[in-house]
Amino acid sequence: MRVTVEAMGAAGDGIGRDEAGRPIFIPFALPGEVVQAEPGPARGDGRAAALMALETEAPDRAPPPCPHFGICGGCAVQHWAAGSVAAWKAARVSEALARAGFGDIPVAPAVPSPPNSRRRADFALRSRQDGVTIGFHARGSAEPFDMTICFVIDPRILALVAPLRALATSLSAMRRAGSAMVNLLDTGPDLWLRTDGALTPADRAKLAAFAAAHSIPRIAWSKEGTRDAPEIAAQNGPVQVSLSGAPVSPAPGAFLQATPQGEAAIIAAVLDGLPKRMPGKPRIIELHAGLGTLSFPLSGRGRVEAYEGAAESASALQSAAGRAGARIKATRRDLVRQPLLPAELKGVAALVLDPPFTGAAEQVAILARSTIPRVIYVSCNPTALSRDLAAFARAPGWRVEKAVAVDQFLWSSQVEAVVTLSRGA
Repeated sequence: MRVTVEAMGAAGDGIGRDEAGRPIFIPFALPGEVVQAEPGPARGDGRAAALMALETEAPDRAPPPCPHFGICGGCAVQHWAAGSVAAWKAARVSEALARAGFGDIPVAPAVPSPPNSRRRADFALRSRQDGVTIGFHARGSAEPFDMTICFVIDPRILALVAPLRALATSLSAMRRAGSAMVNLLDTGPDLWLRTDGALTPADRAKLAAFAAAHSIPRIAWSKEGTRDAPEIAAQNGPVQVSLSGAPVSPAPGAFLQATPQGEAAIIAAVLDGLPKRMPGKPRIIELHAGLGTLSFPLSGRGRVEAYEGAAESASALQSAAGRAGARIKATRRDLVRQPLLPAELKGVAALVLDPPFTGAAEQVAILARSTIPRVIYVSCNPTALSRDLAAFARAPGWRVEKAVAVDQFLWSSQVEAVVTLSRGA
C-alpha cells in the first residue's frame, strides 16, 4: 500500500490513511514521507502496518546511532532529528492541555537528556539452551533480545550486562525467567535480582562474590512474579543517593528520576511554579513524594508536608529529612484510597502533585473544588494529564499559568510535563 505519512502518533509511529480513510500506523515512518507499507491487524480505530520501502524521505530523517534500533523496544524515534523530536514532544503536551480544556498554552520544545545518562535500567532475563539472554524487551514482544550496546543507559550500568549474563547462567535459581533492576546511586550500582527459583547456598555465595568483584554495595533478591519484599542477599557497604544535597538511603528498586538532567529540569520547573510571594512560614503540600526528589528543594521555600504511599520510601524520606534538618514531615498514606480532603487543604500556599503513570483522578476532583490557590502538576503521561486537568477546566477560576515539557527518556515516545495551575485572572 502506498501511504503518505501525515503525522506522528503518540507511540512514535507515522500515521497515514488506508483506502477507506482509516488511520494506518507505520513504525519508523516520518511525517511528510511517502512509503510502501504492508497492512497488518486492526489497531484501535485503524490498522497497524509494516514499513516496506521509502519512496520520499523526510529531510529531518537521521541515521540511528544504535545497531539495536528497530529490534529494541526502548527507542522509537532514533531515526528523527533531535529538533523535530523536541518540537513533537512539546506539541504532545500542548495537545493534552487543549483536550483538557486549556487551549493556546505555549510549551517550549523539550530539551532531551544527553546520551548515556539514564541511571535506571530493568533488564529481562531468559534462559536459553546456550545460556541466558539479558536485555530490554524486543519491540512488540515480551521476550528480551541479547543486548550488547546501548546509547541511553549510563556506561556503568551497561558494563554490568555481560557479567550479569554470566552470573545468571551460573545460578541454580535461574530456571527460565527473571529480571535485574539496577539503580545507579552515589555509592555505586544497586542491584535487585529476581529469579523464578529459590536461591541455594551456592547461589548466595556467588552473589556475594559478584558484589565484591563489581563494587556493588547491595544485591537484593526476590522471587520472580511475586510481590514479596526483596531480601538482602549481599551487602558490602552503605547505599545512598543525594537528593538536592541530602543523602537518602533508598530501598531496593526505589523510584528515581531517570536522569540527573531530567531531575534538575523538573525541580527547576516546579520551583518556578511556586508563588513569587508567599506568606511567612508558608505551608506546601506534596503528594506522591517518593524519596524526596522535590521535597528537599521545596523545603527551602516553606514547610513541606510530604505524602507517600510506599512505606519504605516515606520512612527513608523522613529519616533523611531528620538528618538534614529539612523542614519536611513525611507521612505514609494511600492517596488513591484516602485522598486529601478539603479541610486538610486550608491554609496551603501551594500543592505539588507528582502522581504515578495512571494519574490522580480521585485527588484532582477534590483539588479542583477546594480553596487551594495553586497546584503544580508533574506528569509522565499526557493521557492522564489531559484527563486530570479537565477537572480544573470544569471548575470555575482555574487557569494554566505555564507548562514545561521535559524529555528525560531520550529517543522514546515518552514525555513529561510540569504544569502550573492557579486561580484568578
